[in-house]
Amino acid sequence: MLPQFRPLFPEMFTLYIEPFLGGGAVFFDLQPLEKSVLIDSNFELMNFYQVVKTKLDALLADLERHENTEDYYYHIRSINPDHLTGVGRASRFLYMNKTGFNGLWRVNRQGRHNVPYGRYKSPQFRDEANLRKISLALQNSELVCGDFSQALAYATPGAFVYLDPPYHPLTKTARFTSYTRDSFNDEDQIRLSRVFRELHSRGCYVMLSNSDTDFIRDLYEGFEITTVYARRAINCRGDRRGPIPELVIRNYR
Repeated sequence: MLPQFRPLFPEMFTLYIEPFLGGGAVFFDLQPLEKSVLIDSNFELMNFYQVVKTKLDALLADLERHENTEDYYYHIRSINPDHLTGVGRASRFLYMNKTGFNGLWRVNRQGRHNVPYGRYKSPQFRDEANLRKISLALQNSELVCGDFSQALAYATPGAFVYLDPPYHPLTKTARFTSYTRDSFNDEDQIRLSRVFRELHSRGCYVMLSNSDTDFIRDLYEGFEITTVYARRAINCRGDRRGPIPELVIRNYR
């Protein structure tokens, strides 16, 4: 998506804020950044980034113990992460993300990870060179675990806020928002649109990605809407991974 996104970014901004950080593709693409605020409600993810930022050597040492076997994977999956140190928790998170099926992170209603073993021959869960680049990029970032609305606590005129929420489902059976134990529903989408408008009123540059549905188009009527094309990679059926239209919504041209 980045080649389609780059022409849509503002040319200049004073602060970068990303309230649905996830894999941080836009954040890392915009490097170097003088200052950024990175927010996500997934505690495992934000703990991982905090450890990469401040305790990378300890994380790299812990990653050496992991094995790419099915029995070991399910043993690690069964561990309650609340019983681990921050470093141990981050190590478990990265290992499971790289060795679980389709690189997917999914939890059940109890917040327990439930993705099956991926059966990959050589997963890269200890890529030191890349992790060091990530650590360097995070040094000027404030990491926040919480709701996307916390962006309002940092929003100042001239800031660039990129919003990449769980997408509104194209069909009633297409919903997948289980990266955390709390799903992201229509009420959350409406609440997000209100935050978008508040950021707009504060003089921020705001850019949002979402699915191309009438519901989303109606929520952001009056703003700049651009169609881009994405290749969905999570679907288990290869014939359903083709390019589909998605929306980029901005409060600026």
